[in-house]
Amino acid sequence: MAINQLEATLQAITHTIAKLEKEGCDDEKMLKELRKERDRILDELNLN
Repeated sequence: MAINQLEATLQAITHTIAKLEKEGCDDEKMLKELRKERDRILDELNLN
């Protein structure tokens, strides 16, 4: 995947996590999967 696409995906996931947390989402399984994907992208971009 291109760097720009990874960055766009990372931004979208980060915004989604923040929005869900702000709204009080109680689906920890979904939040955990989003965080896991965010961490994977950060690792791929060598930012973690």
